[in-house]
Amino acid sequence: MSEKRPRGPVIKGWTPPPLPERRAMMGRYARLEPLGAEAHAALLFRAYDGHDEVWDYMPAGPFASSAQFHRWMRDITASPDYVFFAIYDTKAEAYGGFASYLRVQPSAGSIEVGYIAMAPRLQRTIAATEAMYLMMKWAFQAGYRRYEWKCDALNLPSRRAAERLGFSYEGVFRQATVVKGRNRDTAWFAAIDAEWPALDEAFRLWLDPSNFDAQDRQRSSLSDLTRLVRVASDPALRR
Repeated sequence: MSEKRPRGPVIKGWTPPPLPERRAMMGRYARLEPLGAEAHAALLFRAYDGHDEVWDYMPAGPFASSAQFHRWMRDITASPDYVFFAIYDTKAEAYGGFASYLRVQPSAGSIEVGYIAMAPRLQRTIAATEAMYLMMKWAFQAGYRRYEWKCDALNLPSRRAAERLGFSYEGVFRQATVVKGRNRDTAWFAAIDAEWPALDEAFRLWLDPSNFDAQDRQRSSLSDLTRLVRVASDPALRR
């Protein structure tokens, strides 16, 4: 009798989670609203104005006019492949970007966060971090087993952001696609449900008002809080 080949463990008590809904999510510092061209295009176009670098690694943009941006947003938010949210900074009282769920595979328990475009005024803010936390929190609480982050392998700020947020580096897919006529190698990161309790605790500790001084300077860094959860480090970030 031949030996049995190894197989993965049986997953007990798990059922495929629901698709994400276009429903607002509210935090202390950020509010996520279902993205809509009529409500958000003009406001976000002004936030991105003069900052074409936001679109360097994106499949779309930069946009020559508010009307062009409005048309793009109208079309992409109508696609069933994406669930976009506008990000509102409650302290600044301004919209500063958007992000989307994509590659949603309930049967595998896998979902990706991506198509993230944050204007400079939202970047490196508490609201930006909380927005990412709210999207991750919904996914794991809904029952997803795997939460993915992918980016151009040359996009070091995105790779650093992924690790700071607690995603583990999983490698690079070489010549994964072509974006705006250029080759793109894609770096893969993910967090899994077994890691979520520790990540949730790290985010809640970091987002607690006691972690910030009067100028919103952090006392403990999120990277320090998520470091023990990450299972692998990205060698590109140590260069």
